[in-house]
Amino acid sequence: MILSARGVHHSFGPVHALRGVDIDILPGEALAIMGPSGSGKSTLLHVLAGVIAADAGTVDFDGHRTSDMTEAERAQLRLREFGFVFQFGQLLPDLIAVDNVAVPLMLAGMGRREAEDAARAELDELGVGPIAGKYPGEMSGGEAQRVAVARALVSRPRVLFADEPTGSLDSLAAEQVMDVMTGVARDGGTTVVLVTHDPRTASYAQREVVVRDGQITTGAVLSEA
Repeated sequence: MILSARGVHHSFGPVHALRGVDIDILPGEALAIMGPSGSGKSTLLHVLAGVIAADAGTVDFDGHRTSDMTEAERAQLRLREFGFVFQFGQLLPDLIAVDNVAVPLMLAGMGRREAEDAARAELDELGVGPIAGKYPGEMSGGEAQRVAVARALVSRPRVLFADEPTGSLDSLAAEQVMDVMTGVARDGGTTVVLVTHDPRTASYAQREVVVRDGQITTGAVLSEA
């Protein structure tokens, strides 16, 4: 397993978001976590990614117990091993596309020129090379989200976490983003953990689990690909 959780609980004040979740995620698979709004699916993603620490239970990444790490250690893990895509790409508005994509590489210590070259190559791979010099405010929703995917994948993460990555897009743009995101991740051997309420988006995954009231209730294999 590349990621696993056992007996994970987490609350926000009186609200019990996770109630004893167990989950295993295989290397290289694409997993969709589904469920209604407020079910705990995004909280589960954030706990698996080390963004928030669970109140109880254990989380392991590639044999390392991330739930025992300090916040600084989890931050380094997120920087070096994980990539993130959110519903609204969260691009830095004052940076052009190529600089947005280069940011995680430079934070990891890469020189600016090398980071920019890698960023341009990633933008080209995702079909948005021509907008490398545009600011987020000059991009369409689909273009901005593909730039966000490029930023998430440029450092070749072991795991890509995507939280409602198509929620703000029309159906055509959503299909394009999911095609490039899952294709590039699959070709690079990256594990994808995808949170969505949309069955069409979930269909790009190989396996699906459903979260209701903070617990995993069902799971199914969607594809052998």
